[in-house]
Amino acid sequence: MSAPKPIEGRLAEIAMAARELIAERGFEGLRTRDIAARVGINVATLHYHVPTKEALIRIVAQSLRSDFIAQSQARPRQGLSPVEVLKLEFADFRETMTEAPERYIVMAELSDRAERDAAIAAEIRPMQAYWRRMTADIIVEGRDKGVFRADVDPEAAAMMVIGTLSMSFWHARDDLEFFDRACAELLRALMVRPSKD
Repeated sequence: MSAPKPIEGRLAEIAMAARELIAERGFEGLRTRDIAARVGINVATLHYHVPTKEALIRIVAQSLRSDFIAQSQARPRQGLSPVEVLKLEFADFRETMTEAPERYIVMAELSDRAERDAAIAAEIRPMQAYWRRMTADIIVEGRDKGVFRADVDPEAAAMMVIGTLSMSFWHARDDLEFFDRACAELLRALMVRPSKD
């Protein structure tokens, strides 16, 4: 994911206020007057910074992207094995569940809304595609290095990984031991099985 232009100052405040409100009330509960109140500005000033719904969604998506990039960069992947990289992806998701759950809640809300709203889809779909592609690339590298099964389907396996992580957010957020077991099971499903000779 290419680094988006950083959102700073008032735009960053607006993006965070919108994210908080989406996490609390859902996208349907998002109101410009409530965003303005959280930021401490009037609605006219809000519209000066984000004149349209599309502009608001864009800065929310940019702020999410920035957070995901910063989280990934906090644990560098360069030089690590595919198994280690995948484990870091699991660790990042676990961290999001425990320390920044609104990040995933907002992403899920926007993903759901993207089914009916082209402006939201234009911002969210590239992020989802990047996650799938990046996960599939890890699996391809593991397969090519003989660590993951030779017959693994990288795209299908990426969907399996992402699906497990996504469902874990809703069903294992309060049971991290279960989340860790699910991640271990994913790794076992991908790994080359030892020969029985």
